[in-house]
Amino acid sequence: MTFGVVLRDITKSFGPTPVLRGVSLDIAEGEFLTLLGPSGCGKSTLLRIVAGLETQDVGTVSIGGRPVDALRPKQRDVAMVFQSYALYPHMTVGQNLALPLRMRRLSKLQRLPLLGRVLPGTRALAGTIARDVAQTAAALEIDHLLERKPGQLSGGQRQRVAVGRAMVRQPEVFLMDEPLSNLDAKLRVAMRAEIKDLHRRLGVTFVYVTHDQAEAMTLSDRVAVMLEGELLQVARPRDIYADPEDRRVAEFVGSPKINLIEGRVREAGAVDVAGTTFHLDTGLGRGKAVTLGLRPEAFGAAERAGPGVITGAVRLLEHLGSDLYAHVDVPGQQAPLIARLPAEDDAGPANGGTLHLRPRLDHVLLFAPDGRRLRPAQARRIMPLPLREPA
Repeated sequence: MTFGVVLRDITKSFGPTPVLRGVSLDIAEGEFLTLLGPSGCGKSTLLRIVAGLETQDVGTVSIGGRPVDALRPKQRDVAMVFQSYALYPHMTVGQNLALPLRMRRLSKLQRLPLLGRVLPGTRALAGTIARDVAQTAAALEIDHLLERKPGQLSGGQRQRVAVGRAMVRQPEVFLMDEPLSNLDAKLRVAMRAEIKDLHRRLGVTFVYVTHDQAEAMTLSDRVAVMLEGELLQVARPRDIYADPEDRRVAEFVGSPKINLIEGRVREAGAVDVAGTTFHLDTGLGRGKAVTLGLRPEAFGAAERAGPGVITGAVRLLEHLGSDLYAHVDVPGQQAPLIARLPAEDDAGPANGGTLHLRPRLDHVLLFAPDGRRLRPAQARRIMPLPLREPA
């Protein structure tokens, strides 16, 4: 496999504050990888190190198979799209798009306003720049905006210009730092589709930074989850959601959040949880604490209390069209459980009523007290309990 970007043991501190803690990451050529994490986790700093805008304290960066630690940003063959768009307000859209090409292809003398025009070769180079700008603008459907200035554009149009200014250089790697965060919700959805289509057409490496898990899950070939300067897990979006390696990953990804239920091993193959007993193989000894992780869709409604059924009082019912989210207070648990039920369960209990929930044991995630994922050597779910599937 050919790698577009390779990071090895990247460490960075600002004064006494560590920001990145030995991050290593291999990004395949042509891959769309998203760095996902909350604000302050170090993802933007890592992107700026790849771009050459920040210098790491320890570690190495390679792009396209060559080390770039000693290279200046413009020598790394990367293009960066910033959250703030970073467009020049006094220039037209066409001039903003042409600027990186003028800086790269024209000499200092050729860029002079008067003298540059009469120097040999300037006219021919200016013609190629104009053609490249026109092609890029047409691809992004902003060719009718070339004479306007950024102040005359909508947020979505400015975002397209920022992407076009990066795209026109035909870089080896695109770096995008939360490029959609300034857009409204409807426009973000549309721009996600455009960025995904752009990646498909260009076939080059994209490294995308966001705290929005919807962007990460819909755009990416793989997602790298970061927290407090550490890289917790790198995997396909589906695996990040359904098969997290760490409790922190499970908590961060998913909306509503995963339900975490504290339990204790009664004996081999049995765990006491929330007033009932589940038949689960944890690989832990008797009396050991264990945390069960259950996504909202892993619950089904049961008719009555009984073995393997969690019973609680309904705190809140959220009606969201096709789904019904029930927030249920369960004895011994600080936070309410959230269960996704079919919308036709609207005739079920009202706020304050009693609800019986039967979890799907084949969807239970097990975590040790330190947060690491438990995977018993012969992981199995004993005696799966019947479940009425959500519609």
